[in-house]
Amino acid sequence: MTTRRSEAERLMQTMIDETFFADPTAGQADVDTLCRVAAVTPDWLRARIDAGLLAPAAPRIDVAWLQRVRCMVRVESDFDAVPELAALVADLEDEIHHLRRRLQRVGVGH
Repeated sequence: MTTRRSEAERLMQTMIDETFFADPTAGQADVDTLCRVAAVTPDWLRARIDAGLLAPAAPRIDVAWLQRVRCMVRVESDFDAVPELAALVADLEDEIHHLRRRLQRVGVGH
């Protein structure tokens, strides 16, 4: 499972780079590009960055950043949650992912 996810993450990163940046090695992520990739409004993005709930994605959008944004959007929308709660859920999902990877490395888990 770790291998599949890693392959999927690499593929997703390649797709992000090729779709939104002419030169994937030098792509500067402006606010419009970030919003287009994450499917959020500039106000939504700025509010979460200003509150410290989301790190700026510059100079490059990566898969982890995009997954965090999508998780936060989903939690806020599905549960009418405040941004702070959505950020906490995103942190917990990320921690679960890392713990599962560690378990798989030591041969425990599926």
